[in-house]
Amino acid sequence: MSIKSLAAKIFAKIIARKTEQWVNDPVNTQEKLFQELISTAKNTKFGVDHDFEKIKSHADFVGKVAIRDYEELKSYVDQVVAGNEDVLWPGKPEYFAKTSGTTSGVKYIPITKESIKYQVEASRNAILNYIHETGNAGFVDGKMIFLQGSPEMSEKNGIKIGRLSGISAHYVPNYLQKNRLPSWEANCIEDWETKVNVIVDETINENMTVIAGIPSWVQMYFEKLNTKKGKKVGELFKNFQLFIYGGVNYEPYRAKFEELIGRSVDSIELFPASEGFFAYQNSQVDKGMLLLLNSGIFYEFVKVNDFLEGKKNRITIKDVELNVDYAMIISTNAGLWAYNLGDTIRFVSLTPFKVIVSGRIKHFISAFGEHVIAKEVEEAMQVAIAATGLKVNEFTVAPQITPIEQELPYHEWLVEFEEIPEDLTKFIALIDTSLQHQNSYYFDLIDGKILQTLKITKIKKGGFQAYMKSIGKLGGQNKVQRLGNDRKVADALRKFQIP
Repeated sequence: MSIKSLAAKIFAKIIARKTEQWVNDPVNTQEKLFQELISTAKNTKFGVDHDFEKIKSHADFVGKVAIRDYEELKSYVDQVVAGNEDVLWPGKPEYFAKTSGTTSGVKYIPITKESIKYQVEASRNAILNYIHETGNAGFVDGKMIFLQGSPEMSEKNGIKIGRLSGISAHYVPNYLQKNRLPSWEANCIEDWETKVNVIVDETINENMTVIAGIPSWVQMYFEKLNTKKGKKVGELFKNFQLFIYGGVNYEPYRAKFEELIGRSVDSIELFPASEGFFAYQNSQVDKGMLLLLNSGIFYEFVKVNDFLEGKKNRITIKDVELNVDYAMIISTNAGLWAYNLGDTIRFVSLTPFKVIVSGRIKHFISAFGEHVIAKEVEEAMQVAIAATGLKVNEFTVAPQITPIEQELPYHEWLVEFEEIPEDLTKFIALIDTSLQHQNSYYFDLIDGKILQTLKITKIKKGGFQAYMKSIGKLGGQNKVQRLGNDRKVADALRKFQIP
């Protein structure tokens, strides 16, 4: 055992003990954090405007601070972008994470010196937790790669601006710098296809032990490795032990990944965003990710069905229930207050509090009142994949409200298969049955002959990547929209349809 791996095990044990302290006292941990956030920000412009001085309880907070999305918080963010201090949080933020919004155009998410500390610690602790649980630390001696955005940043009014993954690249600890790939120069390449080709060249002969990134883009990297060497990734990288991912559900990709790798490897799921680092997988055995309750973020939750109906009944961690989909509302030490993150989560454990990401509050299908969410279509797809052995590279779902020839409306699944199947009858039946079991509204619509059984449109291999490239979102932290209540994505994919 190397000195580095021995040190990693010792450090992992220390962090595990610290984590256990707040895990065993979750409600008080969140209450203490809430009071600290309110007290710290009471003299900011937002704090004065919303009477933070008089907020003593969660009920007070609900009464004075409404739920906001980015567009509704934008007037305050614009003041921060303009260089004003003490607007949402004391002083100025260290960074803006620049992201593209669907309705707000470019979004500038503030990241303060307090919040970046927790972002970095959460990334580190996810790996240390894995080491503590499994005893596996040998990978720290090999090379590690994270497929990410460019670390180059601009600056405005004294605040650095960049992508979250690029900002995080500046916080890789010194003891891992020699292990990190790709090179700084490769990471700065903006064109994703060029970048991946360079990364393949830089890594193909290295001792890669950890690979991280969004599954769809890591798949592209693996495919290029396979093509260049004619070998499985597991043969090229004999010591490849750990895949770290976030942003999307891995299950629809798992079978394809194991084929590309040639064997199974351990994985860690993360739940990061520009707004904060919320959870990480803390067990290779149990389902879900540990919700980080001591990381500068106060959580509120609204049931998704209530949210979609305009009801905003906000509860805290002490009142959540298992297997209910919630919109996650956050208040943070970066100055986001009762902020609608846009993600929906579901608790799979209350001791400790563990979640899975079930979708996006704006990404659902309810053209007929069915309230179908991403987690439901992903679970249905996984059932069909497991039963048939078919490999799916990517898919999205949209409603077809006005079908031809007076047919009943239906859900259209646009699917890119690794190998085009001749008969999809069983595959379709498995998906539809699973969706009916999960969603009683969908069952009622099928049973009542309001909807007909779903239909699958086959997309050419590489079609989803071509679509993402056409909208300027190929690679990096960009993700294919899993489903939508309109046909914007579906209609754009038509040009890649297999006749």
